[in-house]
Amino acid sequence: MSRRQAVTATGLVMVGAMLLTACGTNRSEGGSAAGPSCDTSKGTLVVGMIAPMSGGLSAIGLGMRNSADLAVDQANRNCAVPGYRLAFQPEDDQSLPQIAAQAATKLAADPAMTAVVGTYNSSTAQAAAPILAQRSLVLISPGNTGPALTRGEAAATKPKRPFPSYFRVAANDLVQGPFGARYLVRKAGKKRIAVIDDGKTYGVGLVENFVAEAERLGARVVAREKVGEKDTDFSSTIAAIRSSRPDAVYYGGEYPAAGPLSRQLAEAGVDIPLMGGDGIADPQYVKLGGRPGDFATNIGAPVESLSSARAFVDAYAAAGYPEPSSAYGPMTFDATNVIIEALAGMARSGGFDESGRPKLIQAVQRTNLAGASGKVAFDQFGDTTNKVLTVYTVKDRGFAPLETGVFEPSS
Repeated sequence: MSRRQAVTATGLVMVGAMLLTACGTNRSEGGSAAGPSCDTSKGTLVVGMIAPMSGGLSAIGLGMRNSADLAVDQANRNCAVPGYRLAFQPEDDQSLPQIAAQAATKLAADPAMTAVVGTYNSSTAQAAAPILAQRSLVLISPGNTGPALTRGEAAATKPKRPFPSYFRVAANDLVQGPFGARYLVRKAGKKRIAVIDDGKTYGVGLVENFVAEAERLGARVVAREKVGEKDTDFSSTIAAIRSSRPDAVYYGGEYPAAGPLSRQLAEAGVDIPLMGGDGIADPQYVKLGGRPGDFATNIGAPVESLSSARAFVDAYAAAGYPEPSSAYGPMTFDATNVIIEALAGMARSGGFDESGRPKLIQAVQRTNLAGASGKVAFDQFGDTTNKVLTVYTVKDRGFAPLETGVFEPSS
């Protein structure tokens, strides 16, 4: 059985013969043991993860898990952290805040835990970040976009960082919502827009920031509706917006609901495009009903356009993971490598133990990494300094890029 076949068989990110046998843990030594010439005399350091590896968003979470595993695997093979082997411990939050909090508590209790990659949902990060911050544990998200996580509740007017240990490599909704609005209004020419959100932190925040920019540009929001993230029948919502005669729908939420919503719009004769954010920018959206001509924004430039991403794409393919890396694979790979690089610096200057977690926060803050998703660095709030985004449209069975640019607030 191959290494990646073992992943499928067990449901865990496995490591050849180096799986730890501790009861109740998903911990593994990355994708492999440390290289034969590596000095691992100082022991094992653990990199954790919290992501939705089951449930409706598992296509994203499993790609995140595999991408982090790949980074840990490469670090072990390359003796990246002198004196140590790295272990990887992914925890499934099922996209539920209460489960994410339990996972954070579990990871934080481990003295060998160095930092955590995740979460995907902003709502789960709101539950996990305070718990990890209490133990000075770095949390780096590849996917959170809620502005309050880095800038507090008054993010747009009086930003104040709530968690010094929290970082993200994804641009927040203060950037993504307006970026989508500029394309939909200026380029697609949509002036009468219905907005729908799923009531969650991500969806509500994305819609709020989209609406502010769309109205600034002269568009009119002709209807506002809410749905549940697990809804499957959108007939009443479609009936509510039909009379307002919108020429587009902007949806704040994720693909499990967005795909069926798009399909049902067409079935009801409301043949207008649906646009969403990075939460729908996944092939699953198309499988669930997303139509040609729908739009989505996503963080960063298309992977195929970045020479920096080629090594990641090739390595992921060579590893033989059974699941695609998803849109968040490159950013998860980068987030994990930020942690590994910071640990390597600390190891070279002495070592790492639980008391060194505050120093790791400082090291991550100083990050300047050429990553698979582009340059990785953080501003004073822990937000990425990379403001590149892309608008995609549904084509064939997936998304094709239409326009990539750097968001400038005053443009």
